[in-house]
Order: sequence, then structure tokens, then C-alpha cells
Amino acid sequence: MSQPSPDPLDALFQALGRSTFRSRFRLRGADLAYLRGKGMDTVLRHADEMIAARLAPAEPLNDGKQTPMRGHPVFVAQHATATCCRGCLAKWHRIPKGRELSDSERAHVVAVIERWIREQDAAAPASPDAAPHADAQLGMDLG
Repeated sequence: MSQPSPDPLDALFQALGRSTFRSRFRLRGADLAYLRGKGMDTVLRHADEMIAARLAPAEPLNDGKQTPMRGHPVFVAQHATATCCRGCLAKWHRIPKGRELSDSERAHVVAVIERWIREQDAAAPASPDAAPHADAQLGMDLG
């Protein structure tokens, strides 16, 4: 009997889980309510659009500061998954700076964001208001 192939993202998510900074992010409150109200398909469409506009160019505008810490589930996911800027993409995902992202690289970024959002949605209480204390401005677990 053969073992199923491991998900290629498993090692990345294990490494992200060891990062004190990255592992503090949680999808809560308004961001969780937005996800559940709009639906995963809509949020993933937004992710694709945001990545195309803010991350895919060879030299994104304000690189390193272009992703807000709050305001949309994708923004929180980007910080949690190190898909927030080209420097983080280079360090964590081995996607070099200085050139436009390929279609497969963009698909990778969206897949990483999707996995994190799905995991957060599955782990969160049924009601976003029932979530443990968090810094609502940062979407981070500071408790």
C-alpha cells in the first residue's frame, strides 16, 4: 500500500509555524465575518487581484510596505504566510526579486493564502465575535 504524496506546502507551513511573528496572525472579527459573508470564491478572486497589482510586478510600488496589516482577510493571510512583499517571497518562498512573477508563482502565492485562510476558517468559532482576545487592528493573537 503506497502512502499519499505529502502536500508540497507542508514544509512551508511548518516553518511558518516556527516563526514567532508569522504564527501570531489569526483571522478574526471583521475579517472572518467578511470571509464568511462574501465566501471563499470572492476572497480568493480578491487575492488573485491583489497579488497581480501589489506583488507580481518586478518592482512593486512601496515594496516592503505595500500590504496593510488589516482591512481584508487576504492582507492578514499575506503577513501570516510571508507573501506580503518581494523580500519575504525571496526569503520564505525562494521567488527572486527584480522580475515579474510568473503565472505559476502567482498561483503558488494564492494557493498559500488559500490554505492559510481555509485553516483559519476551520479553526475559528462559528461566530467571529466569540473569538479569543486579539488586537483587532493587527489581526494578531497577542494574548
